[in-house]
Amino acid sequence: MGSSHGVEEQFGKTTAIVIAGTEKQQLVHAESLFLTPSPVGLPVTHIFCFRGSWGMLESYNLYSSPKINPVTKESGMSSLSDDTHWAVNEFADAELGDQRRTKRVIELATVLAQHPTASLPEACGDGAMLKAAYRFLSNDAVEPQDILHSHSEATYGRLSKVPLVLAVQDTTEVDWTSHPATKGLGPLGPQACQGLLVHSTLALTPERVPLGLLAQQVWARDPDDVGKRARRKQVPISQKESQKWLTSLEAVFSARAECPTTRFVSVGDREADVYDVLAAARPEGVELLLRASWDRCVNAPERYVWATVEAHPVVEQLRLKVPRRGPQPGREATLALRCCPLTLCPPRHRKREGLPAVSLWAVQVCEIDPPTKVEPIEWLLLTTVAVQTVEDAIERVEWYACRWGIEVWHRILKSGCRIEARQLATAERLQRCLTLYSVIAWRVFYATMLARAVPEMPCSVLLEIEEWQALYCAIHHCSTPPEEPPTLGEAVRWIAQLGGFVGRRRRDQPGAETLWRGFQHLSDLTRMYCIMHPAPP
Repeated sequence: MGSSHGVEEQFGKTTAIVIAGTEKQQLVHAESLFLTPSPVGLPVTHIFCFRGSWGMLESYNLYSSPKINPVTKESGMSSLSDDTHWAVNEFADAELGDQRRTKRVIELATVLAQHPTASLPEACGDGAMLKAAYRFLSNDAVEPQDILHSHSEATYGRLSKVPLVLAVQDTTEVDWTSHPATKGLGPLGPQACQGLLVHSTLALTPERVPLGLLAQQVWARDPDDVGKRARRKQVPISQKESQKWLTSLEAVFSARAECPTTRFVSVGDREADVYDVLAAARPEGVELLLRASWDRCVNAPERYVWATVEAHPVVEQLRLKVPRRGPQPGREATLALRCCPLTLCPPRHRKREGLPAVSLWAVQVCEIDPPTKVEPIEWLLLTTVAVQTVEDAIERVEWYACRWGIEVWHRILKSGCRIEARQLATAERLQRCLTLYSVIAWRVFYATMLARAVPEMPCSVLLEIEEWQALYCAIHHCSTPPEEPPTLGEAVRWIAQLGGFVGRRRRDQPGAETLWRGFQHLSDLTRMYCIMHPAPP
């Protein structure tokens, strides 16, 4: 969620620094981020680029092994009988109390993913499918967490194949104010808005490939709790919304238990600066990285976090070009990099609880001599991962920059899947719908970033054989596809072209918006291709 000091963004090939307090954005091209020698003459040995290195992913197959498909011709869903279907990988393990419900969730996910922006009647296509969708979403025996758990299990398979995972937590508001008849919603923010709060944990690689959702908490705020912020210190964390950070952290612990060779770093924005999170006992292989919000007391002569960090020398300088934004001219910004160990003291008002002091490291990037009337760029990060060198400090900043991936996923969920336009009368039905579209939004984001990470992989890791064959024939205006599938990079670019991607320059990469539009067209092309090229009996 937004913060007064700003949050970094990355979408496509640009990194953005959002000054949330002034509602301004400064877009920073990743290619323009370079280190310069510091005043003390440190050598230039680093390139500060938020896109990271893709090379390490080439040896990993990040898609789960195919599962046995419970959807058979006898069940009346013959169009979904391929064992490698993505929805089977994600939902075949859903324990919903009845095997028919598992079959239904696979079918429903497939249908909705084909037309993510469409309304339910438009996406379902016929009355029978629409009726089945409404019955499933209205079934009180179907728990959203049971649906998500199957996807999380599939996610573990992908996590186990990489050495490091950034488990990014964030909260977003899903606003259904325009549907006032919906029951079970709660107030959002200071305005008279109604909706649900959604706190998700998205697993990303340092190369920004989203591997799946580890957890999702959804709740409606109690109207009686609005306006009681002043009494928050008198309430235990278990009764506060801040508990969401600890609950998601427990999901990271579970992921670590399932993937013992993978190292996890839980990443959070300024809202995650909760002492209980920092002091929580963690298993080996799970670390923290969050942005500081509170100027806490520390065991140092300067007494407080910011003063202690700023008392340390600049170890490196980062230079970046900030393009013009509206009336604000472009400029070149210089950032000072500092890092040091810290020992945080427990909050004074909680002395009776006997909370331990917390030892960690701080990394700060702060703009030097910013122009007048311009909000300076500044992050102060707290991490339990050791920072022994300049390279370590830069890596922590790059990891935190990956946090913007969850904001991109939020955008796909809201704009691409139009979750706030769904009309299902009750919050419980909307939660089931939200869970399905959350995974669909992940798939779009996954396709976008995986194609950038490992473009030379065959597109069969993402697309069914009928899909890539239909795509090839449509793009090349031919009736016969090749024997071997094209590369993932080529296929994703072609899908984006169906969605309006132009790509005038070779370095241009398709984004999530053109992909979610392209997937809709691909669904129609595939259906027609299968009609024109029926499988042999």
